[in-house]
Amino acid sequence: MAEFSRYYMNFLSHFFKNIKDFFSNIFLIIKNFVYTDPKEYLDLISGAAVKFKVLDWIVFLIVTIINVAFFALLAFLLGIYLKRHLRFKKREIEKDELVEEISLLNNKVVELIDEKNKILAMRVSQLGGGQAIVKPEDMFSRDKSVEKKPQNQAGGRFTKLSNVDQIYSANPRMTLMPESDMLNLKQLVDRFIDFSASQLNLYYTRDIISRYFAGMATAKVLILEGISGTGKTSLPYAMGKFFQSDSSIISVQPSWRDRAELLGYLNEFTKKFNETDFLKSVYEANYIDTVNTIVLDEMNLARIEYYFAEFLSVMEMPDTSEWKIDLVSGSEPTDPKKLINGKLLINQNVWFIGTANKDDSTFTITDKVYDRALPIVINNKAAYIDAPYTPAISMTFEYLDELFKQAQQNVQITPKTMDSFSKVDDFIQDNFKIAFGNRIMKQIKLFVPVYMTCGYSEIEGLDYMLCNKILRKFESLNITFLKTEIDQLIQLLDKLFGKNSFKTSIDFLNDLKKMN
Repeated sequence: MAEFSRYYMNFLSHFFKNIKDFFSNIFLIIKNFVYTDPKEYLDLISGAAVKFKVLDWIVFLIVTIINVAFFALLAFLLGIYLKRHLRFKKREIEKDELVEEISLLNNKVVELIDEKNKILAMRVSQLGGGQAIVKPEDMFSRDKSVEKKPQNQAGGRFTKLSNVDQIYSANPRMTLMPESDMLNLKQLVDRFIDFSASQLNLYYTRDIISRYFAGMATAKVLILEGISGTGKTSLPYAMGKFFQSDSSIISVQPSWRDRAELLGYLNEFTKKFNETDFLKSVYEANYIDTVNTIVLDEMNLARIEYYFAEFLSVMEMPDTSEWKIDLVSGSEPTDPKKLINGKLLINQNVWFIGTANKDDSTFTITDKVYDRALPIVINNKAAYIDAPYTPAISMTFEYLDELFKQAQQNVQITPKTMDSFSKVDDFIQDNFKIAFGNRIMKQIKLFVPVYMTCGYSEIEGLDYMLCNKILRKFESLNITFLKTEIDQLIQLLDKLFGKNSFKTSIDFLNDLKKMN
């Protein structure tokens, strides 16, 4: 015990001596820096100054100024660095506090939304003892559900899409076709015209509706263009009512620049996907077995190839099972049922119908868009039609698609007509440097048989496709120097197909010459 006491006392003595030496040395360093060293510098200068001559004094002053300036600059830069460092630290602290506050506010918003949905669900369940009164005409409407809207799934990223899952799980929709609705294409055109006139007071000519159905058989994107007030938007609206699957009408905004405006985006703060009505409509089509129409109203108010580019590319793939749009990376257990690995399938029963006006407030629709779509020109309003009351139709997408396929298999453009049409193609390539291309030729072979089945001739079908898929591109040419070639093209059409057989195309070419 005595030995340990001597050891511990010796240890403490050395420990406190070292602490004392540490502070003594610090004090000595400060004393030397502040008092001793400056005094020695002054003594050195005083001793040497006695022997200085004029040149020595000049050099002394110059060197002294340089040294003082150097240390002053060093102190100034050090001060700036310290000031910026302190400002940066303060800004980072404020940023962290702001991010934390935003996160708290977003959590509060989510809580309030969930609370609102619970209140709404309670109110709906209390109405009429939980029973809703449904009108007969609303039984097949996707917008007016018989069931009450379900609550949001807790923790799910997709509120609207998850609600769609719950609605159709509780009330699946299946279209039952009566024998009276099993029509051919020509009867289908007549039935729609009578339905639209008798129930909606909307009037359309047979050629417009035949082109619409033939366009559906040709492409998933249709562009309805023409002067304002001719029924471009009301046509797909009426089609939705006709097939008892209301069309979704999406108003395109001039500010749209990318796909996020159309589909929505994942909010990194709330971890919720900001879903759009467009996205909901595309998703809902996976549950509906009839025709689904999504209207992009005034689609050229923004650049179509910006916000719709991904859809145009995906729908070019030959394998329709690969028509998928990436929404999020990976999947979560609470994601909607029809969302596979963050990808949304574009179902084959969906058509995208764009309406377009040509004026100074809109963008030009590029060839990239036109080549992948089927344009339908509506420049004239149809006359009043006194049609008898005609009900809507119960028809599945599979039945309509089978009508299209049968027409394309059973009705073929005659070899003689195709040979003559190939000569027109060669002439246009040689004189106007514009080619039909494989995509357009494929569209022609899909469009014309269906158009013929609706009651028109192959010449009328080819005339329409030539005018709206090929001659439309002439608008970008300098027609002033091509009037002779245009006259020769008109003569060639008359020679190959008969005088004024290609009336739509010839009228378009004559109008081009007048405007230039």
